[in-house]
Amino acid sequence: MRREGAAPDEVAAGGRPLRRTPALVQPQPAAVRRVPPPLPHRTGIVSTALYVIGAGTASAALLGVALAGFVILVPAYGRRLLCRRERFVADLVGPRGFAFLTLAVSSNVLAARLVPDGHTAVAGAFLAFGTLGWLLLDYGVPLALVATLKRGPSLDQVNGTWFLWAVGSESVAVAAASLARVTAGPVLPVLAVVCWGVGLMQYLLVAAIVLTRLLARPVRPEGLMTSVWIFMGAAAIAVLAGVRLIALPPGSTMLSRPLIVGSSVVLWSFSSWLIPFLLALGVWRHALRRIPLRYELGWWNLVFPVGMYAVTTHELGRATGTSWMTSAGRWEVWVAAAFWAVVFAAMVAARLRPRRTTAHGSAAGAGQAAGREGAASTSPRMLP
Repeated sequence: MRREGAAPDEVAAGGRPLRRTPALVQPQPAAVRRVPPPLPHRTGIVSTALYVIGAGTASAALLGVALAGFVILVPAYGRRLLCRRERFVADLVGPRGFAFLTLAVSSNVLAARLVPDGHTAVAGAFLAFGTLGWLLLDYGVPLALVATLKRGPSLDQVNGTWFLWAVGSESVAVAAASLARVTAGPVLPVLAVVCWGVGLMQYLLVAAIVLTRLLARPVRPEGLMTSVWIFMGAAAIAVLAGVRLIALPPGSTMLSRPLIVGSSVVLWSFSSWLIPFLLALGVWRHALRRIPLRYELGWWNLVFPVGMYAVTTHELGRATGTSWMTSAGRWEVWVAAAFWAVVFAAMVAARLRPRRTTAHGSAAGAGQAAGREGAASTSPRMLP
């Protein structure tokens, strides 16, 4: 029987208690883990990166993958809500609820990518959907965390997905500013600048909480997952939003161009500083503490920050007339594209491997698969 106040992932099927993972970054909610791993915002930002350097064919191909992923993603959330409502709601109102903002972020990233192709109406629809999702979740998740009584206050609940609180706001700013360049009216510029400012404040708040968690509580290497890279990606998308605001007509954003440029340069510098720090954490986890380096769903958490940083570097360099930054951004785009391809290939290989085992008719393998199925909802390595 579940003890009163226990988190949903503390009790497995059959009533067996599970040990809570004291990790900085907890596994994503079941509703998020069971959707296709190349979530649209991760593939969409790499498509955007390829577009800004003129690689139109590759960009269009990844845009198609991202759109297909979005078509699958939305029904997957709906099906999860209908079939496993209790678990879905428990994840939504829990400390990992910010991960659900990936739905709004995906819609906004696709909106921003579709604008330069001339699909203004479709981009507007994606922006409307993303803004609605952002409004519901940007308020709903923190309100649920404050109001729920079925949790004990602890820094152990803090995880990297909390940065999606800021990423969601900045994604609205990027999409609104991109669409404002090709449409008339004051609404979109105001929405863009307001969301940019809100996202900056949210980023500072979450960064303070996450750093407190890192410094005040022990972090086990097996619990330090890859979504901590959202720390860098959240700063990078704020820079991209600033670059999009710079491109708007003077006076439409209520902020001066030097203020936006200066803030963007500071954020880009900080996101650049974070990269060696995050790489060092990876070395500590895998080389020093010998955590096996094998494919897991969390690898996709690196794709979005890497792709976003590449776009940001290139676009900030172009907006400020800094040639070396534009050149560096061009190389970074190809690194992001190669990384996406590597992660995608690793995912395909990981999914094909169990099929080959089953094809050999191994009774032992079948028994192990059945055992793993019961733990799939709590183990981050059990991929759908």
